[in-house]
Amino acid sequence: MSNSRKLEAPLLNVVLVEPQIPPNTGNIARLCAAAGCHLILAGKLGFTLDDAHLRRAGLDYWRYVSWEYAANTDELLVAHPKRAFHLLSARATKPYTKIPAQPGDCLVFGKETTGLGPEILNRFPDQCYTIPIVEPGVRSLNLSSAVAIVVYDVMRRLRGF
Repeated sequence: MSNSRKLEAPLLNVVLVEPQIPPNTGNIARLCAAAGCHLILAGKLGFTLDDAHLRRAGLDYWRYVSWEYAANTDELLVAHPKRAFHLLSARATKPYTKIPAQPGDCLVFGKETTGLGPEILNRFPDQCYTIPIVEPGVRSLNLSSAVAIVVYDVMRRLRGF
């Protein structure tokens, strides 16, 4: 799948580290197109970029998606100012509503099965946030649901709606 569009100054960058499930990534791509966000797929993917499930989940919206692939997560992390990263993890304690986001910042989400690894979380200990879950038996939310919750809350705060 080729990238036909790249936003010059996206409101936010949504970073998916090693996503594994094509429909989640397709849904997130569609959300990024609707919200004016840039999508960055980083590290080893659990699918190919021409995967039929990925295309189907994104429907015909891929032409509106600003996205890129970064093979190396470390290079991606080094390429942006440290303050620009906000990591989302079920293991964090600060709620996502406390993210001090600025336009152009990166919201970083981990893979569906294990989330973000300690090597990334420990690199940014003060920039880790969670989506509170009331029921103790529920470990986490679906990745595309989590991205939607956080992106639209941050958009609301940055754009005032």
